[in-house]
Amino acid sequence: MLIDFFYTLRAAKLPVSVKEYLTLLEALKANVIEPSLDEFYYLSRLTLVKDEQYFDRFDQAFGEYFNGIGDTATLALDLPDDWLAKKLQRDLTPEEKARIEALGGLDKLLERLKEVFDEQKGRHEGGSKWIGTGGTSPFGNGGYNPEGIRIGGDTAGNRSAVKVWDARAYRDYDDQVEIGTRNIKVALRRLRRFAREGAAQELDLPDTIRSTAANAGWLDLKMVPERHNNVKVLMLLDVGGSMDDHIKRTEELFSAAKVEFKHLEFYYFHNCVYDFLWKNNRRRHTERTPTWDVLHKFTADYKLIFVGDATMSPYEVLQPGGSVEYNNREPGAVWLRRLADHFPRFAWLNPEPEALWEYRQSVSVIREVLGHRMYPLTLAGLETAMRVLSK
Repeated sequence: MLIDFFYTLRAAKLPVSVKEYLTLLEALKANVIEPSLDEFYYLSRLTLVKDEQYFDRFDQAFGEYFNGIGDTATLALDLPDDWLAKKLQRDLTPEEKARIEALGGLDKLLERLKEVFDEQKGRHEGGSKWIGTGGTSPFGNGGYNPEGIRIGGDTAGNRSAVKVWDARAYRDYDDQVEIGTRNIKVALRRLRRFAREGAAQELDLPDTIRSTAANAGWLDLKMVPERHNNVKVLMLLDVGGSMDDHIKRTEELFSAAKVEFKHLEFYYFHNCVYDFLWKNNRRRHTERTPTWDVLHKFTADYKLIFVGDATMSPYEVLQPGGSVEYNNREPGAVWLRRLADHFPRFAWLNPEPEALWEYRQSVSVIREVLGHRMYPLTLAGLETAMRVLSK
């Protein structure tokens, strides 16, 4: 049984090794959990899943494998009667226990369930006797019976089953989901270069031990400045137009970056970078910063991060005068290339779903100009971008 479970996880592209599988078997042999499917879920996730980003994938594979109990053609009912009876009695409310008596008690209900398993030969929908869906039988899924056991599938909303065998709602930690501020901070921490600076305010334990030993055992405290992330980041943020659909995630990224990076500079642009940028969107027509000034002000050791959906007319990237707001002298592609040449460590983060990129001609153009250093604004994409920037 568990061999098939192991291969189900591997088929779901979970990095599960034989060593971890053997650890799970050892834990089961040592009886560290009760014979409960829920407890087996937590134990198997603990021993088999190394990273929380795979939790959602594990949940789906686990549910897919154990939801097979709903297929009566392959299911053999092999549960200890005493354990199942005790488990159900412990989980039932007084009202549910009273309703069970309508069938002659829990023993009668389980006995009838076994009989139906032995008699039924295939799938059944509707009806009042067999294990199936949409009927009034005490056994099955998607129907209604006030004294029933739901087997497999999702609830029909009646909330009348005595025991819900597979009800689960596990949090999604997959690396392809849209990300929040906390997860962004975790990913941004890959881009770190620590330096000690400022006043001495942190205990230097190794030096304190050495100094105390050299001082004949008299305590000699040594302090050092705190370590700070000394990496320097320049962010250029697309604003307005189609980016209005991505305001929330862009704000989360910007907020996390301000917390993680002590040396963070930022400017705004619209659709594509041209010969000027700005700091305040309300005064962007009166308070502009020439892009040449940005290139002269910030040294090549800054990490450059573009943030934008790259969704526009391709003329805005390739043609002089292509900007929708004014008559630019040089194409946006020229300015993008200048920035990329000046800041060798750069990346473009795109909040648009990666599956849509192939349908956006401007995305293909910008990716080509920037040497394909465009990454989706997902956990996996952000981590890949941070690795590129840290090289």
